Amino acid sequence: MSEINTEYLQRCIDTLEKSYLMLQEAVKDSIDYELYRNSLVKSFEMTIKQSGKLLKKKITPYFPSKKAADALPFKDIFRYAHKHSLLTEEETARWMKYRDNRNSTAHDYGQTFAEETLSLMEDFLTDAKNLKKVIDNA
Repeated sequence: MSEINTEYLQRCIDTLEKSYLMLQEAVKDSIDYELYRNSLVKSFEMTIKQSGKLLKKKITPYFPSKKAADALPFKDIFRYAHKHSLLTEEETARWMKYRDNRNSTAHDYGQTFAEETLSLMEDFLTDAKNLKKVIDNA
């Protein structure tokens, strides 16, 4: 299996982490707070998207064809990763929760959604970094 390039995923994680740190330092209800919160939400979305895309590449060898793997919906990618011991059951459950949260962004960019996303950040950053390691390990 060829190596999967995770540079962009790392960049997404780094941007998310920086946005999260800057948000924690910003005065709530300030323009800076809004700026970092918006950056965090967008970085969260990009990290989830890139994670699913690269994990799909990682699990493709477990399928009879690339086409079969390409047909998988996002959540099934993570279910198959768990089935093949790439992720724990707990990690998989959290990724489902992250995806559900991310899907809310299409409908609600309000403060409530942003605060819900913020509450996921500690676990999400840990899980995203661990997933990158899983993808990097051949």
